Amino acid sequence: MMMTFYKYQGTGNDFIIVDNRLQQIDKNNTKRIAELCDRRFGIGADGFILLENDTSSDFKMVYYNSDGNESTMCGNGGRCIVAFARFLDIIKNETEFLAIDGLHKAKIEGDIVHLKMQNVNMIDVFENHLFLDTGSPHHVEMVSNIEALDVKSRGSVIRYSKPYNETGSNVNFVEQLADNRFAVRTYERGVEDETLSCGTGVTAVALAMHKINKTTDNQIELKVEGGELMVHFTNSADGYEDIWLIGPAEQVFKGEIEW
Repeated sequence: MMMTFYKYQGTGNDFIIVDNRLQQIDKNNTKRIAELCDRRFGIGADGFILLENDTSSDFKMVYYNSDGNESTMCGNGGRCIVAFARFLDIIKNETEFLAIDGLHKAKIEGDIVHLKMQNVNMIDVFENHLFLDTGSPHHVEMVSNIEALDVKSRGSVIRYSKPYNETGSNVNFVEQLADNRFAVRTYERGVEDETLSCGTGVTAVALAMHKINKTTDNQIELKVEGGELMVHFTNSADGYEDIWLIGPAEQVFKGEIEW
């Protein structure tokens, strides 16, 4: 079977996206998904996303890491599938869709997609790092001279260490650039390498930096390897809510490949 696919990217975090409303894709064929995500022998991507019908919302997002395994929420992937849904005329400029962590609202302004994330009520603060779940688990650690950091080497050690060894964690390294601006580099589990951007990762960083009083602002600018993102939120004694991940999403090309 020939499969029509679309390549999208959000600040360099790239995805193969397929319209699977007719349920033509075998979602159990994780080997083929991994092959398609391979940058030398396939299309190449950080993740594989299926857009499907949903009875309670505009559409459903099914997300796989580049290793072929279905995974937890992907923020940049969520922004890209919203842009894809508008391209397909499923939505206009506002939507609500279902992902693995529940319903998400989103809106599009020009080429910028605003994605509402789930509330975060718990952030664990340790001596040298923080841990929180923003739809996916994230280790957040402040560093100096972030540009010189060997993210793959250092991130892989942390990713498999206790207490992460059972399910693993994404690992974010952060350097403060200004009061409300931070540089972020991320090692992603399932990709097992540094990615140019991680949406749930920068969301975790923004909340973590506010939690430890590195900033008092509730609108945080995040400089990632692939561009610029912004996270806006409100906070209270109960945690963080009304969290929005904001940034560009772009269709790169369309193609066909044998499934």
